[in-house]
Amino acid sequence: MPSTVKVFDTTLRDGEQSPGIALSCGDKVKIAHALSEMGVDVIEAGFPVSSPGDQEAVRRIVGEGLDSRICGLARCSRKDIDAAIDCGLDYVHMFIATSDIHLQHKLKLTREAAKEKAVEAIEYARKHGLAVEFSCEDATRTEIGFLKEMHQAVQAAGVEVINVPDTVGTIGPPAMEHLIRELMTVTKVPLSVHCHDDFGLAVANSHAAVRAGARQVHVTVNGLGERAGNAALDETVLGLMAFYEVDTNIDTRRIGPTSKLVSRLTGYAIPPNKAIVGANAFAHESGIHVHGVMGAPSTYEAFGPELVGVQRNIVMGKHSGAHSVRSKLADYGIELDDAQTDHIVDKVKRLADSGKEVDDAELVALASHILGGRESKKVKLKEFAVFTGMNTTPTAVVSIEVNGDRKTGSATGIGPVDAALNAIKSVMGNDIHLVEYRLNAITGGSDALCEVSVRVSKDGGKSLMSVGKAIGSDIVQTSVDSTMEALDRLYCRKE
Repeated sequence: MPSTVKVFDTTLRDGEQSPGIALSCGDKVKIAHALSEMGVDVIEAGFPVSSPGDQEAVRRIVGEGLDSRICGLARCSRKDIDAAIDCGLDYVHMFIATSDIHLQHKLKLTREAAKEKAVEAIEYARKHGLAVEFSCEDATRTEIGFLKEMHQAVQAAGVEVINVPDTVGTIGPPAMEHLIRELMTVTKVPLSVHCHDDFGLAVANSHAAVRAGARQVHVTVNGLGERAGNAALDETVLGLMAFYEVDTNIDTRRIGPTSKLVSRLTGYAIPPNKAIVGANAFAHESGIHVHGVMGAPSTYEAFGPELVGVQRNIVMGKHSGAHSVRSKLADYGIELDDAQTDHIVDKVKRLADSGKEVDDAELVALASHILGGRESKKVKLKEFAVFTGMNTTPTAVVSIEVNGDRKTGSATGIGPVDAALNAIKSVMGNDIHLVEYRLNAITGGSDALCEVSVRVSKDGGKSLMSVGKAIGSDIVQTSVDSTMEALDRLYCRKE
């Protein structure tokens, strides 16, 4: 086994081939920066010949001067290679199908013709100064003797890395380990592996390949990719660290933020129960579990959430106990005696039994009610307006009264909600941070009621944090109302 494995991220190529994903050039550049900052060794930025948009994005990413090596996909054709060269790439990932089913039904080529085409294309790319990583597409369904012939032929042509794709996700870990060991007998350049998740084995197969000597893994953020997706970066990297003591260059603390960025830009939600970065990965509801985690996190967590840049979440529900309630309210600076805590626990359980989800804002409201409520508001919204439309930069103006002192401010944003919250921030100060924003539709139709919950903090610290919640028919106004409620609670706490 290698002591260190390189990470080849193909979120911007195979990940974008997920049904319904179409990233803009700007979005791709943002993701590329995040991947580079995370420590990805190679970023497959796209398939240049596939479209003018892909070519522009690859060219832009190449020009960003990132620390990661930038690669582009190409078939074994001069047209594809020239498109990669035009983007300024010096590294290309070339492929040709080698399984009999692909040769006969897709390419209409003999094995010998496919081998000759691959060698000719590699030699052309090398002649033009490109480093080449090569893939025998559908390698795991290719006859092993011919696969070895291909590896020997492309090595002689000058490839730098040979990748082994499980294109249809049909191999299992024992067979993958055997395949890689067999290929290692004729392959002198580093072997890589590209696994798909059709049987849910992409990560396991990637680990099996490394056990047998593979020195690079192809992955995507959140496991995006064609059909069931590819090996997830987070699971692959953490598994290599935990089970095999294999290092990568990945800064694991960047995994959570990068996962959220990719989810937001692609529109693909992260499943709550997804390992490592799912909302439930570090969520605890059971009173027994919460008690254990508060005493020693390792009682119910394989590793701490800070390792991957996410946060632990104590969830309120029918299984919650006093430790859960105290811990959650302590985050907002609220302390209760035993009787008050028991009262809130009872209310939370009753609400949960009736099917009601109790979020942070409602829990804080329950606590405030039991403690006798709050005095009149110290932060009041006096005026608010937002201007938006086609070819118009969204702009908002707010007037807020803080302890009787009225202040007015304005700001722009990428949308009306962003502009409105930026305007509030311009009045309240740059030390106010929006930690969390959640929007839910309560009813259907274009006139649906919406529910907005926000969490804000001062100076980014947990010691000064507050929540707010509002319901209304206008998303922008409701967002402002929930933010004002959170700010009012925050300023009441300050005093």
